[in-house]
Amino acid sequence: MNDAPWPKTYSGLRDRLQEGLAGFAPGQGRIARMVLTDPEGTAMRTLAENARAADVHESSLVRFAKGLGLEGYPALIRLCREYVSGQAHLVQRFDAALKDAGAKSDTPDVNVLAKATQLEQRNIAETFGRIDPADWELAVTLLAEAPSVYVMGLRKCRAVAELLSYLLHMVRNRVQHVDPPAAGLVDYLREFNAGDVFVAISIRRYTRATVNAAHEAHRRGLKIIALTDNPASPLAKNADVVFYVDSDSPYVLRSLTAFISLAQSLAGATSLKLGAQSRSQLLVDEELLESFAVYTEAWPEEV
Repeated sequence: MNDAPWPKTYSGLRDRLQEGLAGFAPGQGRIARMVLTDPEGTAMRTLAENARAADVHESSLVRFAKGLGLEGYPALIRLCREYVSGQAHLVQRFDAALKDAGAKSDTPDVNVLAKATQLEQRNIAETFGRIDPADWELAVTLLAEAPSVYVMGLRKCRAVAELLSYLLHMVRNRVQHVDPPAAGLVDYLREFNAGDVFVAISIRRYTRATVNAAHEAHRRGLKIIALTDNPASPLAKNADVVFYVDSDSPYVLRSLTAFISLAQSLAGATSLKLGAQSRSQLLVDEELLESFAVYTEAWPEEV
């Protein structure tokens, strides 16, 4: 692990752990997943508490940090704390915005609907707040310029994938929503070509078909854009661009609000990137919609 330059930021640490995740020994893998999925907890717990959380001996954490090229375990914790500090600034800005709007996020008797409203706003604020402008520009360029775009998300993420593919198809040609029936995934995979873009959408528990399709797309030379929940996601390792999306909810079901907002923003930014080409596409769509009388403003005729 220690042949590469030591990571100087949590982002560099995250990349190093993602690269090595598949090859780590079981104990190392548990440590890596702990750091990737819970940097806040890792930063705040003691050495002994982190060892218990990862089910390893304390000395294993020390060796793991040194194996990454770091000076020792404190350096690993320092990177996690720097990340947590950056996230805290996002939360503080969000809370300030709520206060300015007259919201009371710390009111003890907040009902579930009010709590849901606050969490949905925070999901969007934190998701968009952590996006690197260079990553955003790369993703939009890929979506605008790729010969073909494939979008896949199953089960809970199917709605996000369907929306993103629909919106992208409105502003450019050759967009395919990958929604395979049982044993039908190979019918999509054989159409993948190098230079195309594959958008993979999944959150824990990650659907096997989406992960396998993203792996095959990477193997075939497609560019991968991943919308997922955390750096330990199997979609993150081979992705050219990863957007980490918050899905906190007061309910049993996790929220898709930030995913939907991100999908809409990606499609909107792609339309702006395409400019006149996108406008021409929309004009053709409008002519076809009118010709086939897709929409109506009339009430149904009485029988």
